[in-house]
Amino acid sequence: MTEWPVTTLVVPPDVAAMTAAFGVALHRAGLPVGPDRCERLARAATVMNATSLAELRACALATMVSDPAQMPVFDRVFAAVFGGPSPFGHQLPPVQPSFPRPDADRGLPADRSSAGDPGGLTSGLQLAEAGPPSEDGGEDLPEAPALRRVASATEQLRGRDFTELSPAELSQLITLMREMTLAIPPRRTRRYRGSPKGKRPDLRRTMRQARRSGGEVIRLSHRARVVRPRRLVVLCDISGSMEPYARALLLLLYALNGGKVRGGQNRPEVFSFATRLTRLTPALAAASPDTMLAKAGEAAPDWSGGTRIGAALKEFNDRYGTRGMARGAVVLIISDGWETGDPELLGRQMARLSRVAYKIVWANPRTQSPRYRPEVGGMAAAWPYCDAVVSAHNLDALDDLLAALS
Repeated sequence: MTEWPVTTLVVPPDVAAMTAAFGVALHRAGLPVGPDRCERLARAATVMNATSLAELRACALATMVSDPAQMPVFDRVFAAVFGGPSPFGHQLPPVQPSFPRPDADRGLPADRSSAGDPGGLTSGLQLAEAGPPSEDGGEDLPEAPALRRVASATEQLRGRDFTELSPAELSQLITLMREMTLAIPPRRTRRYRGSPKGKRPDLRRTMRQARRSGGEVIRLSHRARVVRPRRLVVLCDISGSMEPYARALLLLLYALNGGKVRGGQNRPEVFSFATRLTRLTPALAAASPDTMLAKAGEAAPDWSGGTRIGAALKEFNDRYGTRGMARGAVVLIISDGWETGDPELLGRQMARLSRVAYKIVWANPRTQSPRYRPEVGGMAAAWPYCDAVVSAHNLDALDDLLAALS
């Protein structure tokens, strides 16, 4: 069975127009698709809340196909309309319609985008004009499709570097970031709690229950260690070279601070650094993302300044890290590694931090290049003490970041 790519798909508000356009393409290819099946597809896509091509294909397969022999034609039309790769390659001949073109019968012009045709869509879904018919009256969907491939603005936004996004586009990312979930690794505390699945006997609870039955032990109680999520500590570089990435990742932390940290009680502890260390955790409680960024800018006077990673990391270790905040925590450092200070100081502080932290993850946007090598500067000194290094340069790369933190 063919596996279709799980590409994020944003269903436009006019779902009926999208399904009608897809139904027209299937009907022209020879499948017995009418308005009733288009209506079923629109209802299925709405009820199932289809957010990927695979989910949309499953809805279309359940509502548009009535015979297994129609599968090859369905797959080719779906690939031509929605941009997915055809599972049959070029082995199938061009699909021939089993009836004349409606445009030829009605004498309609080729451009129908302004005449109420389902192809005249907005809200992120655009359809192309009908191409010229072939000499034999058929349509070759792979070479001259009647519909332009679906182009989602959100899909394009996910793959663009944060430095290429305008402030308006950057603010649109917060909606997608709210769908992300961070699962911090748990830690076992020294405390015990009564649990039926525990392996350690709870003698006190057992004796209290035995008093209710005249001293007879009827049931043996157990207890297990209390498990809590680890603390997430973030050190974000806000120097000039990291300013676009810092804004985007602060938006991610703001979205996670709103309740998407699995476990609940531990919120991220966020610090910024350029020429000095600033605690930004109170700013994450702002009412809106714009307010959060404004408060962060006011709290950090060295925004878009130079970079002294080693000195800032030393201040963090002295004031917060070794005093308990970083002990057993997951530490995320967001920086491109450009150190204007002493790289040896950075190496010593990274070694000091690695002795108390559970895990250190470094997010460096420059690592997106396959030619990147940590050979000079602060990154070379910090690299041996990192448990994971990710790029986090766009929205798609944030999945790797969340996986590394988990």
